[in-house]
Amino acid sequence: MTASDTQPSILIVDDSAFEQRMLVDLLSELPYKVSVAVNGLQGYQLALAQHPDLILLDVRMPNMDGYTACRLLKANPVTEDIPIIFLSGADADEERIMGLSIGGVDFVTKPFSPGELAARIQVHLKLARRASRPSAAAPSDAHETHETHETDPDAVIVNAAKRLIADNLASLPGLAEIARSVGTYREKLSHVFREQTGMTVFAFIRETRIRRGEELLKDTDIDVQDIALMIGFNNAGNFATAFRERLGVTPSAFRQTIQHKKTPHG
Repeated sequence: MTASDTQPSILIVDDSAFEQRMLVDLLSELPYKVSVAVNGLQGYQLALAQHPDLILLDVRMPNMDGYTACRLLKANPVTEDIPIIFLSGADADEERIMGLSIGGVDFVTKPFSPGELAARIQVHLKLARRASRPSAAAPSDAHETHETHETDPDAVIVNAAKRLIADNLASLPGLAEIARSVGTYREKLSHVFREQTGMTVFAFIRETRIRRGEELLKDTDIDVQDIALMIGFNNAGNFATAFRERLGVTPSAFRQTIQHKKTPHG
């Protein structure tokens, strides 16, 4: 095995030639193999082909931005475990929160200190190695599995859309925006969603809201009105109607039944 075989590989995804050069210069001084992509889609495709050990992902890029690429990477079993460090010129809390909530392990604001970025990369490579140890009974086979495993691209889109929906029930964007956020367009998402799940996107949203409502009624004491708002209903009345249609009882009656079962009878 040569030294280059043991070097961690890092994929840089950035549309700025200046940023690419700066990152390549920094990383080539360290024991890393480096590859570069110029937008989110190319980055996603390279990640599938190369399975890098870590990805440095710019947020704002044409064609496909970093958030969309991250959603696809995290929705694909082949790439879901690759640590992603977001790089962004915007120092806004919302951007950082978004990046971390969709699966990024870190968020570094430009201009960054080269030393700090190198330290963060090292930390996340170590953490990823440690996390993969228990399940990797045969480390030599792990890489082959990623390279030979084929994932249906439509399944990845649907998986990414499902995660986006589940994470944003309270304030879901429209169908066109959901589609754009997972790298496709409205008609294609509707088609593959129905093909993969047997239901429309809207039916899935409704089902997910009711299921989440059921969990919250069961496991928390949160007021029914507040639960309704948390899962995307305008008010408790709308929630009660949809809940009764699906389960045959109102949210309040459902909760009372659960509580009655939990109460010890003596």
